[in-house]
Amino acid sequence: MPASAGAVALEELTAALRLAWGPDTCAPEDQPNWSTDNPARGQCITTVLVVHDAFGGQLVRGEVDVDGSRVDYHWWNRSPDGTEIDLTREQFHSHESIVGRVLVERPWGQSRIDEEYARLSARVRQASEPPATS
Repeated sequence: MPASAGAVALEELTAALRLAWGPDTCAPEDQPNWSTDNPARGQCITTVLVVHDAFGGQLVRGEVDVDGSRVDYHWWNRSPDGTEIDLTREQFHSHESIVGRVLVERPWGQSRIDEEYARLSARVRQASEPPATS
């Protein structure tokens, strides 16, 4: 796929994701901090799975550091050409930072992520479908 086609596809996927994010696709621990002012909050794991579905590549995980304490994980993608794609980094406030990075396998098996991912993926597919003609 030409680079420009990939860029357009990523832009379209990003727009669809932003429309699809909601408190019901957010990590439960982040739901109290999720808002329309910060829609990326808690969306990283479900978002990386949708991006991985579309582009493949690898999953990257770092730790969220708040005032010197590691409190959670943050996930993003690395495309097959090595470009890092982080569509949810904007969720973090100035006192939060991401430290380290490791490549991780896609999570498989039943977990709370499954329902959130299914909702997000379905909404993205719906947003990406061309409108029906009469």
